[in-house]
Amino acid sequence: MTPIGILAAIAVLGVVIMVHEWGHFIVARKCNTEVQVFSFGFGPKLFSIQRGETEYRFSLIPLGGYVRMAGEIDEFAPKVAGRGFPDRPLYQRAMIVVAGPAINMVFAFLLFTVIMMTWGNQVTSDKALVGGVVADSPAQAAGLAAGDLVTAIDGQSLGNWDGLHAAVTASEGREIQLAVLSEQGEERVLTVTPESRVRRDYLGEEIGTAWVIGVHRASERQDVGPVESVVLGARYSWAWSVVILETLSRLVQGRLSVSDHAGPIGIAQEAGRRANRGMEPLLHFMALLSVNLGIIHLLPIPGLDGVHLALFSYEAVRGRPFPARARPLVEQIGLLLLLALMILVVYNYISRLVGG
Repeated sequence: MTPIGILAAIAVLGVVIMVHEWGHFIVARKCNTEVQVFSFGFGPKLFSIQRGETEYRFSLIPLGGYVRMAGEIDEFAPKVAGRGFPDRPLYQRAMIVVAGPAINMVFAFLLFTVIMMTWGNQVTSDKALVGGVVADSPAQAAGLAAGDLVTAIDGQSLGNWDGLHAAVTASEGREIQLAVLSEQGEERVLTVTPESRVRRDYLGEEIGTAWVIGVHRASERQDVGPVESVVLGARYSWAWSVVILETLSRLVQGRLSVSDHAGPIGIAQEAGRRANRGMEPLLHFMALLSVNLGIIHLLPIPGLDGVHLALFSYEAVRGRPFPARARPLVEQIGLLLLLALMILVVYNYISRLVGG
């Protein structure tokens, strides 16, 4: 892992997690809850600044931070009776907990909107334009390159990408002739033989086979105005939320494997790759992580906000808090499951890395 990858991962994860904690913090303050500590980072304290009742702490490990409210832990009782987190009405406690995931979604929406306003919207091109060539593919063997425009197949004029796709599919593996125009204006005819490969959907699940030559569709930038940027920001936030929920659903159904997900090591490497490509890809990655964090935190797993919401639901239905004596057992089981999942994800990633 490169130094820029480590720095990019620290920056991306740090900002996304701090935004999450700021959501808890600001709503807790609005609900007159005593916030004792707002820590920037984890681990040993480097230094702190006291402002009113809150200690703003700067800690050694800069990967995010945390908020400690009075009464969350027995030994940290509120200085003023009745201002602890457990003392707040049920609806206020729920608001404080939901605020973290909610602000992550808002943050992602704002990032997507800024990206649209600054760099425009990236859309796939309708032209039969090669955006990239897959390694060890028929297209690479034939000499196709990124930027090539396919103008005809077997002497038949070609108007768009759908026509190219249809012609490759109809070939069923027979040799085809491609008339190609390069970026430099050079015309040439290439012979390529499509091959059958496993077809996967947008989450990587196998959905059959298809005839392919191994080229990626090109994309292009479209300038958009402020209003359309806001609409696209909302649309991208919603679309990625659906993707993450679908991923979780397929994992539960066993249709996807945790071995397909790289965990924190993969996040750091991807952050480094995005940083090397520029600010826009890095901000896009940060927005995706923010959506991810917002949704994941709603899961009823100890250490995540979802478990508090589950206990609040129990309290709302039964009219009394979840039994205190049973809570440690529930938390221990959840933490063991979470730890097992994290170990499995990291193990699978390292196994793939070592295996090449």
